[in-house]
Amino acid sequence: MTEPSSGQHAGGRTGLVWAIARVVYFLALLYLFFFSIELMSSAFKMAGRGFAEQLINTAADPVAGLILGFLATSLIQSSSTTSTIVVGLVASGALTIELAVPIIMGANIGTTTTNTLVSMGHVTRPAEFERAFAASTVHDFFNVLAALVLLPVEIFFHPIQKMAVMLQSGFEGAGGMSLANPLKAVIKPVTEIFLEAIPHEIPLVLIALGILFVALQQMMKVMRGAVLDRLEGLFSRVLFRNEAASFGLGMITTAAVQSSSATTSLIVPLAGTGVLSLKQIYPYTLGANVGTTVTAILASFATGSPAAVTVALAHLTFNILGICVFYPLRAAPMWLANAAGALAARSRKNSAAVIAVYIVLHIVPIVYVFFL
Repeated sequence: MTEPSSGQHAGGRTGLVWAIARVVYFLALLYLFFFSIELMSSAFKMAGRGFAEQLINTAADPVAGLILGFLATSLIQSSSTTSTIVVGLVASGALTIELAVPIIMGANIGTTTTNTLVSMGHVTRPAEFERAFAASTVHDFFNVLAALVLLPVEIFFHPIQKMAVMLQSGFEGAGGMSLANPLKAVIKPVTEIFLEAIPHEIPLVLIALGILFVALQQMMKVMRGAVLDRLEGLFSRVLFRNEAASFGLGMITTAAVQSSSATTSLIVPLAGTGVLSLKQIYPYTLGANVGTTVTAILASFATGSPAAVTVALAHLTFNILGICVFYPLRAAPMWLANAAGALAARSRKNSAAVIAVYIVLHIVPIVYVFFL
């Protein structure tokens, strides 16, 4: 048998070093990706949390509540934060459960804006952009369709409230507790340095967006080619091997990091590069919707208010009922997402029009609430 030459040994060592370097580089980019989302969320909260609370306080009817929940969450980019604000308002008696439930529905819709921003990183590659935009909007379409179906039913028959009250009775007397967040543990120190150094919202948002798109662009370069092939096998055969695994992964990771924006944004580039299909992503987003309710539920236990616990559980109940309707009817949100992706990627004018629509969707609620 021929012994490997010293050149082959050196080549093998060099290849191993390059492989390790690529992994370390990718992990650093992944850190920057999550950091940019956390920084952007912190900047939005700095600018809009007080305003979001004021918006929620102005809710006068269920439709206004739904719109205000959407708008408030779009401003602070965290449905968990909006839900926690609502829980606090209900606990203090400033908001009724009947109005709180539509606000929670709106919060589910508003948390998906970050996904769409991430998909814009693929805008220069039409095929990738079509897949990425579809992956980012399937979450929107599920939440919108669930709200459209369940809000009228809730107004007249209150099934979400009744189910939440029933669940609350099982948690009566539960004390407050907190959940460890490993992602924020490694990201928060750096985020706080930026927040102290630049105590202004607009520069922070611009910096966050810049880091987001640079990290995303470099991640795509690393992932293409041989790395992409290996990742495709890992995701298809292990993490997303079936719908139950996809749902469980979305629920557990979102509950752990307490941010559906972060966990659902991460899969958008994987969809853009073709690693994941929309069929694999859809149950993952449903799981993320369930996982994001954990923060508000734990916060409600800390208040000691049965009404606050009921509202937090209403968030969970709404998502479960939405899944009961639109998992069997998943063809509807998936078809709408695919159609939106194809439309947005057709031309630069269409891409610009899509961005304009998103801007309008944030302006219209303000006009409705404050001027109509």
